[in-house]
Amino acid sequence: MTACRRTTALLLAGMALLGTACDRNGDGNGQPALNVYSARHYQSDDALYEAFTRATGIEVHRIEAGEDELMERIRQEGAASPADVLITVDAGRLWRADQAGLFQPVESQLLRERIPASLRHPDGHWFGYATRARLIFYDRQRIDPAGLADYEDLTDPRWKGELCIRSGNHVYNLSLMASLIAHHGLERAEEWARGVVANFAREPQGGDTDQIKAVAAGECGIAVGNSYYFARLLNSDDPDERAVADKVGWIFPNQDDRGTHVNVSGAGLLANAPNPSAGLAFLEFLASDEAQVRFAQASNEYPVVADAPLENSALEQLGAFHRDELGVSAYGEQQAEAQKALDRAGWK
Repeated sequence: MTACRRTTALLLAGMALLGTACDRNGDGNGQPALNVYSARHYQSDDALYEAFTRATGIEVHRIEAGEDELMERIRQEGAASPADVLITVDAGRLWRADQAGLFQPVESQLLRERIPASLRHPDGHWFGYATRARLIFYDRQRIDPAGLADYEDLTDPRWKGELCIRSGNHVYNLSLMASLIAHHGLERAEEWARGVVANFAREPQGGDTDQIKAVAAGECGIAVGNSYYFARLLNSDDPDERAVADKVGWIFPNQDDRGTHVNVSGAGLLANAPNPSAGLAFLEFLASDEAQVRFAQASNEYPVVADAPLENSALEQLGAFHRDELGVSAYGEQQAEAQKALDRAGWK
């Protein structure tokens, strides 16, 4: 595998130099190649690309950067872009890329059959390949989990001064809020956000792992975060990180009604892909049993394909759960309203 990696500064500086990062049509030797722009920053994804090359003979060239940098690069490159596939995290970001006209529709019976309809674009513009659940975490020593069955329970006044959660500007919380708008309507969802803000233990800061560690450290009693961050702590080789996980309990919210909110890592075939057949082969490979197992093993995410084995001790420890079947496209469709509602609620 040839990894075409650049720092953010080099990415921005090099936008006008089309074709310098990856060959537009092949590997430079007349062989087919796939050019991937990826916002997933997991070194473990190398194994996915290597497995794809072994299975197909198609060499993979990759550029990694943040979502905004990659989308801007694709827009600037226009019809001359060498990129075939964009990979990113969160349906809200996939929706933004699609709204910018970056994807083209894909017709694949294999992808329709293997990926649930709720986890892909209704017209095949992008597909979710792995999911992460947004969990409630709690201090095992101080918090009785009996009162924390649902996301809606986070607004209970008895949790005043107990809740740690990241910024309302972050796409993970925007997507959760968007799902609540879709389920409950804007007014009730905004009321929920106000109740959450009223229970903050501190101003939002840090990422999801920081919220979990804050619970373990006694800074707050309850936190919200994505499942793979906690699974990473459970699977860690660092005894201090495992000790954090030992102090924290977890809840899959809303198991008695709509199910737990999930989000996706996903990918789509770009509108100006020079190698669309290689791009489609890659999208279909990501739905294969081999790739699905690798997602679980390497990044602690749940496979999207039914009955795909987890082969991950932390995910097995977390246990099975009922997921919300709301189409994740709704996270993007409601994103603007979600941001405005969180701003009005004072969730900074």
